[in-house]
Amino acid sequence: MLETIWFAIWGVAWAVYFLLDGFDLGLGTLFPFIAKTESDKRIMVNAMGPFWDGNEVWLITAGGVTFAAFPTAYAVMFSSLYTPLMLLLFALILRGVAFEFRGKVDSAAWRKLWDCCLVFGSFLPAFLLGVAFANLFAGIPVDQDGVLHGNLLTLLNPYGLAGGVFFVTAFIHHGALWLAVKSEGELRERARKLAFKLWFVALVAAVAFLALTWIYTPLWQNLFTRPVFLALPALAVLGLVASPILSRLGKAWWAWGSSGLFIAMATLFGVAGVFPNIVGSSLDPAASVTAFNSASSTLTLEIMLGVVLAFLPVVIAYQAWVYVKFGGTINQESVDEGPSY
Repeated sequence: MLETIWFAIWGVAWAVYFLLDGFDLGLGTLFPFIAKTESDKRIMVNAMGPFWDGNEVWLITAGGVTFAAFPTAYAVMFSSLYTPLMLLLFALILRGVAFEFRGKVDSAAWRKLWDCCLVFGSFLPAFLLGVAFANLFAGIPVDQDGVLHGNLLTLLNPYGLAGGVFFVTAFIHHGALWLAVKSEGELRERARKLAFKLWFVALVAAVAFLALTWIYTPLWQNLFTRPVFLALPALAVLGLVASPILSRLGKAWWAWGSSGLFIAMATLFGVAGVFPNIVGSSLDPAASVTAFNSASSTLTLEIMLGVVLAFLPVVIAYQAWVYVKFGGTINQESVDEGPSY
């Protein structure tokens, strides 16, 4: 029972991370395509600035849950996915530095350098996360000893690449909707129109990825044996369909929330579909690392569950306060008046 609870916590942590950090990864990827002036760029950076590091707390949480609750899965996952995870780490570091360094020198060349780092550090994590999770859904060629029989190119298979494209398109749509929430005037209208165009791209990518999921993975078949979980893809579809409608009605926050619902439910659909596997083996199903054969001791899981129940509400309350505190719109005047990036 405890193993199942912790598997659910693990999946929810990833879903919340993709929901929250997805918008600033997407907005960073869109940076050179929507910002026409330095004023636009500063508004976009400040639309992400107060939130990105707090959003990444959920990435640390997901990794921490894997390490503490499922140490064997952590070891196999981080060794078999070592190259993409290291690239992900370096890209996220570069992105964080770009936020801080961009405005340190009044030079167009200096800002352009860090703008490129911001774009690279946003696109690459989104793409690599999609590749990694697609491979986790389909199964990775690991043996009984947790040794990967392959390399990075093995992970860049058609389904893995489809996962990367799906994550990138979902995130850039999510990011454009966030800019529509946070900006004003012409930039907001540009973001709203771009979000509507990107919705079609995200729709095509989602349909293609779901179709390939039927071919390459057992996710759909597993969910049909537990029909209650079919509500997850249904809610994902609801969120995706509702977001452009709400955007057209001028309900920017609700449109962004619907996009977040789509991302979170799509993630939970994948997590529920692979249960109890955390790292499935495509070589031998018996070599798969599951929530049950990789879990920590019962005492460890009980103690950690108590810690989570005590401190998670504090984390959620603090992050909610940040979104309320910095939830207003941004314009050039507000950027010039107060502390900003």
